[in-house]
Amino acid sequence: MNSVKTTWLAAAAAAALGLAGASAAQADALASPAMSGPLSNNPTPYSVSIGGSKIYISGQLTGMGLSQDNSIPGDKDSRIDLTNAQLEVQKTDGVFQFYVQAGAYSLPSLGAPYVKASDLPDLTYHYVPLAFIKIAPNANFNIQAGILPTLIGAEYTFTFQNMNIARGLLWNQEPAISRGVQANLTSGPWAVSVAITDGYYSNRYTTGSTLITYTLGKEDTVAFAGSVQFQKTSKSSFATPLAQNNGDIFNLIWTHTQGNWQIVPYLQYGHTPASTKAGLPASGSTWGGAVLAKYQFSPMFSLAGRAEYTSSSGDQSLLYGPGSDAWSLTLTPTWQLKTFFIRGEVSYTGLSGAAPGAGFGSAGDKHSQTRAMVETGVLF
Repeated sequence: MNSVKTTWLAAAAAAALGLAGASAAQADALASPAMSGPLSNNPTPYSVSIGGSKIYISGQLTGMGLSQDNSIPGDKDSRIDLTNAQLEVQKTDGVFQFYVQAGAYSLPSLGAPYVKASDLPDLTYHYVPLAFIKIAPNANFNIQAGILPTLIGAEYTFTFQNMNIARGLLWNQEPAISRGVQANLTSGPWAVSVAITDGYYSNRYTTGSTLITYTLGKEDTVAFAGSVQFQKTSKSSFATPLAQNNGDIFNLIWTHTQGNWQIVPYLQYGHTPASTKAGLPASGSTWGGAVLAKYQFSPMFSLAGRAEYTSSSGDQSLLYGPGSDAWSLTLTPTWQLKTFFIRGEVSYTGLSGAAPGAGFGSAGDKHSQTRAMVETGVLF
């Protein structure tokens, strides 16, 4: 298991910047895909040696069961499905490095209908959701190009990467995967990433984003993340929400680890201006905050939780209608033995001020949803 003294944000920075030294690599062979815990990558993944370098092969095979009330039209009250059937192939040393992640996946999130793993890749990031090359002339600087994980937010894209099975309400506002170019630099306690991408997978390279991380000490890390749009576009799809893709979004994240505790509070602000070019006649904003936390009872068992609230203003619908609010509570106990894990989850999502037909239930008139989930599988 990953040490509870290592913050997920520092691990994410190390994964992005390729900073793991030889001793760190032996303890946790793969920094990517990044993991916030309590689940951890296989510490001894399969590898082959080619030309003096190692090519690592890892992956996930996981599935879940879900039960919920007040299903959104098109969703079901219960289902069983795959959450991940993915492989990663990567080279992590030398000047030229690469990373490829391929396979099927689902992306359960609170307050949104569940989409099956057999359908979601075609609607979003296809069957190679991440693939990039990295040029790393030294340990402190590198450039990545390709299909990249976002710099925004405190939760990762895939279920196995996160404390909870389902992503939260704040994650629903953020980009997840983008195509573009990213530069990464570290100096002492600072780590800075800057990227030009297509934002919410729009195929329009009009988004600038940054992640600035400062390590205060062994227990605390603070970070600022921001994404802004340089040019408005009318591109809209399942993976490219029109309003969010034409807006700006910012996070302030603090990660604290002490003993068996890890606590990650963060704030989020988003704004979408009116744009006749993009087909947005009105503007809107969101404010939100969340606390992610986990406690490691033993090397095999932990309990994670998330509490969050988000509010919208303006005449643009960014949540459940203009001026609507939402909040959620989630608990996720996890048990992992070597590469096998099983975890459960119960969550409650509440709405306030939802527009008619925009809430939960078959008629969109319900203001809450309770969901129970179980996920199990292997991380090999």
